[in-house]
Amino acid sequence: MDARFTPEQDEIRRTLRELLHKRCGPEELRAAVDTPAGHDPALWTALAEQLGLPGLALPEPYGGVGCSVTELALACEETGRALAPSPLLATAALTAPLLLALGTDAQRADLLPRIASGGLTAALAVPGPALATALGLTGLDPRGEWAAAAAGGVQARRADGGWRLYGQADQVLDGHSARLLVVAAHTGGFARSRVLLFLVRGDAAGLTRVRQTALDATRPQGRLQLRETLAELLGSADTDALPALARLGDTVAACLAAEAVGAADRVLERTVEYVGQREQFGRPVGSFQAVKHRLADVYVEVQAARSAAYHAAWAAARQGRGEPAGGLALAQALQALRSAAAEGIQLHGGIGFTWEHEVHLYFKRAAGDELLFGPVHRLRAHAADVAHVFEEAGR
Repeated sequence: MDARFTPEQDEIRRTLRELLHKRCGPEELRAAVDTPAGHDPALWTALAEQLGLPGLALPEPYGGVGCSVTELALACEETGRALAPSPLLATAALTAPLLLALGTDAQRADLLPRIASGGLTAALAVPGPALATALGLTGLDPRGEWAAAAAGGVQARRADGGWRLYGQADQVLDGHSARLLVVAAHTGGFARSRVLLFLVRGDAAGLTRVRQTALDATRPQGRLQLRETLAELLGSADTDALPALARLGDTVAACLAAEAVGAADRVLERTVEYVGQREQFGRPVGSFQAVKHRLADVYVEVQAARSAAYHAAWAAARQGRGEPAGGLALAQALQALRSAAAEGIQLHGGIGFTWEHEVHLYFKRAAGDELLFGPVHRLRAHAADVAHVFEEAGR
């Protein structure tokens, strides 16, 4: 493994950081999360047209850049630093790989170029708080029972030569604004039930969408209600969606880990700057040994999380599932972000608790991501099960 970045990878990071510095400052961030969509469409257009971000990991024949998960994770690290609210994670990491892996030739040719250009945003909808389970990050569910969990999940039936969906999905990332929805639904009845993925247009009849109030406003979520909603099967009836979702977990975990590392690194930088300026007893707060020790501990956590995130991206790009790199990296990164944000609030003093200062947004990102994709102890426990750690220790 060569851990050095290529000139192209360094250029992606540099250019994206400069763009976000200009277009996604604290004021722009707050304005964006208050919009109905929860993000700035103009920024998303700039990310698509100037950097090709939505199609970064898509093949060139479909209008993509032709890079790998590694480059997508590096881009997520920069968006995480700025807490940039955008459909990048939902569209490029959660949905586009499924369309590429399972879609028919006609579906790929129709949808992927529009995603790569930024003109089509997409979201993955699974019932209830089951996203981490569906992606194989916090447990194994080979029968896909998560799809029929909360409130009956989403059911699919054949009707009029097509498919109709009925049910509800909560906590769908960008589900309230995405123009295309990929919905996981049960079909076949109880005895022969299967999980299939369906394509639903954002303006489909029978679909009701509403933005939910989320702890992390920079990660907007929607609730979907489907009432006999017309849907198109993704792929064919013989397509097994569960393995594809499990494989997708590695990609998503690597991107999320990189995002969390970027956020943790930025909040640590801001805290170091602040304690170097704030004075107490006639000297900077940052000169006190206790403060230095606390920040040094956070720095070590962030650097360890960065190494784990980069390795997870490297492993996901090679599609190797022999090791639980993604889940472990995500656990390490979420813990580092939580530590960095908590110390940031404490060392900023009273201002750290105020709405006017953005350090609390990083703490909410840490807590929100743990609720959606964790918690940390479950990520680690599942990784240990996959690696047979306790079985080997008991021999």
